[in-house]
Amino acid sequence: MAEQNQGESKSAGDTGGGTAQAGGVPATVRVAGALVALEGAAGLVAMVILIVVGLNGEAQSAKNSYLTAGYAAILGGAVLAAGLTLMRGKRWGRALATLTQLLLLGVAYYMFTSGRPEFGTPLGLLALGTLGALFAPASVKWMAEGYGADAE
Repeated sequence: MAEQNQGESKSAGDTGGGTAQAGGVPATVRVAGALVALEGAAGLVAMVILIVVGLNGEAQSAKNSYLTAGYAAILGGAVLAAGLTLMRGKRWGRALATLTQLLLLGVAYYMFTSGRPEFGTPLGLLALGTLGALFAPASVKWMAEGYGADAE
């Protein structure tokens, strides 16, 4: 773990041969981090809405609304943290960000095939765009540099 943290510190200041920005973190990683952070923030907004709906008595079951809000808080918070850490140049957020995008692709497919393409299409494009940024050549090279590997 200490070796990984040293690699993160080294790559944040010393590019060691070729990332896209002077800070060592490629723009593709920062863009992916921003998109993932946006998704996490949307999860936290959903949490607030679920709590308000439960308090107003508009939910079919207030208990279910609160439980779902708790679930949204945990997931939204974790995804937001992953996005922010990617934006700061930490590598651990990439795995959670990738998993989130794969899950969102499944949700987008379900929406699209359930007669709601107006929701499924933008969500699918967002997930694909974020995956593209996470697996862009500059992102993969940056990720590999953190573990002392040469990604060519």
